Amino acid sequence: QVHLVESGGGLVQAGESLRLSCEVLGRFFKINIWAWYRQAPGKQRVMVARSTSTGTTNYEDSVKGRFTISRDIAKNTVYLQMNSLKPEDTADYYCYVNAYDFSTGSQDYWGQGTQVTVSS
Repeated sequence: QVHLVESGGGLVQAGESLRLSCEVLGRFFKINIWAWYRQAPGKQRVMVARSTSTGTTNYEDSVKGRFTISRDIAKNTVYLQMNSLKPEDTADYYCYVNAYDFSTGSQDYWGQGTQVTVSS
């Protein structure tokens, strides 16, 4: 079983920065995809940043140049560095991984979510 533990959300002013962290705990052989999603009030959950084990990285258009996804494989942790935050970045942010284990195959896992609020 895989469990994701997020941290790093909070309240900041526009223009400031935050770094979200997500540690992947439990049993798995390999993580294929690491990603961050966000869900603003009344809206659907959308992908913000995505990184694959093959090195491909994708960002949602509105965060390009401001957000950076990175991984520390040794710590089984993925980060989302968010710079130049805007009020429209306010949302609950969710960590996501697709992890492979010999007993379960590839499975999707989600973190519990962490709230980011950006004031103007």
